[in-house]
Amino acid sequence: MTAPIYVLNGPNLNRLGTREPEIYGSTTLGEVEALCRTAAGDVPVEFRQSNREYEIVDWVHEAIDRPGAGIIINPAAFTFTSIAILDSLKMFPRPIIELHISNIHRREDIYHNSLVSKIATAVIAGLGPKGYGVAVRAMLDLVADAKRR
Repeated sequence: MTAPIYVLNGPNLNRLGTREPEIYGSTTLGEVEALCRTAAGDVPVEFRQSNREYEIVDWVHEAIDRPGAGIIINPAAFTFTSIAILDSLKMFPRPIIELHISNIHRREDIYHNSLVSKIATAVIAGLGPKGYGVAVRAMLDLVADAKRR
């Protein structure tokens, strides 16, 4: 069986489609999940969202133990506050792509210091919900490159 790509989403992303559409657009999280599954083709996707920090940490541990092919993570507000998520991601030995729907660097100063960026293989920000498809395709490339080495 092919190792899955984990797509992990942090707090308030369950509100996509209605939450600040001028920033996040009108695409729902269900539509984002469908976009990820389409982009992944035959590669399985573990798509999850939680408002609870500990659940995200547990899912990273699952990706380590299973093992997952890679992690795409939109930690949302936990990007700037969660050392627990950072520490769990530091243990993951395969590619990690940090993803943000908005360009966090064009927003208020509080959004400029990502803890996750410090250990991520790559960062995608500002492409809107379509960034998820870009992230999945990039992850497929990263995983294929790692297999060729």
